Amino acid sequence: MAVSMKGKSLISIHDLSIEEVYQIFELAKILKLKRLSGEPHRLLEGKKLGMIFSKPSTRTRISFEVGMYELGGVGMFFDGKSIHLGKKESISDTAKVLSRYLDGIMIRTFDHQEVVDLARFGSIPIINGLTDLLHPCQVLTDLFTILEKKQVLKGLKLTYVGDGGNNMAHSLLNGCSKVGMDVTIVTPSGNEYQPNAEIVANAQANAKYQGSKVEITTDPVAGVKDADVIYTDVWASMGMEGEANEREKVFQPLQVNEALVKHAKADYLFMHCLPAYRGKEVVNEVIDSPNSVVFDEAENRLHVQKAIMALVM
Repeated sequence: MAVSMKGKSLISIHDLSIEEVYQIFELAKILKLKRLSGEPHRLLEGKKLGMIFSKPSTRTRISFEVGMYELGGVGMFFDGKSIHLGKKESISDTAKVLSRYLDGIMIRTFDHQEVVDLARFGSIPIINGLTDLLHPCQVLTDLFTILEKKQVLKGLKLTYVGDGGNNMAHSLLNGCSKVGMDVTIVTPSGNEYQPNAEIVANAQANAKYQGSKVEITTDPVAGVKDADVIYTDVWASMGMEGEANEREKVFQPLQVNEALVKHAKADYLFMHCLPAYRGKEVVNEVIDSPNSVVFDEAENRLHVQKAIMALVM
C-alpha cells in the first residue's frame, strides 16, 4: 500500500521507512520508462524548486534541473554567495522566506546542520543534495541501480572501499542496512577514517531487524570476499584538497584494481558516485570493465530524484 510522502523532507535514508524507499523505486521505474518512450509526465506542473549550491556539482545540478523541467516545473539555481545562507541572514529567516516563494528546496552544502535547520524552520520539503555527512539521493540511486541489475536487494553484499568517514560510506550504511543488504566498510586504521559512531549504531540496529550484517574492517581482501557489489569514492573529498597527497599514501593499499576484485563474486557490480580519479581509487581496467555500472548509476540520478521530487512536492 502506498504511503503519502507529500510535504516530507529527505534529509537521510535513515528517516525513510522501507515502504517509502520502495515507493521511490517504483515511481523511478515508471518515470524512467515514460522518459524512454517519450511519454509526457508533468507531475509537477508549475512547481518551483530552489536549488542551493554551496558546493559545485555536475550530476546533482543537471539531474535536478532537467528533472524539474521534465516534470513540468522549474529549477532555480542559487550559489552559496547569492543568498548568503546563514551569513547576512539567519537560516531560520531564509527558510521562512523561501517557503513563501517556492514549493521545495534542494541544497548541496558542507555543513549538515544547514539542511536540518532549513527543514526545521521551513514549511516546504527540503531535499538533501549532499552534505559532508550524508549523500542520500546518490545512495537511493545506487540501490535502485543494483535492484535493476540484480532484481533483488535483500541478502546481497556490498563492500565500500575507501574513507569510512565520508558521506558515501555513511549513506551506504544507512541505505544497505535499511533494505537488508550486508554492508562492509573497508577503511584505513585511524579514527579520522572511521564511520560516524551513531550512523554505525543505527545501521547495526537496522541490520539486526533485517537479518543482515554490518562490518567495519581494514582488510580489503577479506572485505570484498564474495561481494555482489564493490563501491569506492575519491580519497580526498571536496574541501580536502590540501590533504590529497598525504591521503593518497594512506589509501593506496585500498585501490580497487584487478587483483582486488578477483576476490568478489564473478558477476559483481562496480560502482562509483563520480567523478573518479582514474589510477588512484580505481584503475581503468575495473571502471571500464563489463562489471562496471557507473554510467547507468549516473543516469539513474535523474530518474530517482524525479521520483523523490514528485512524491514530496
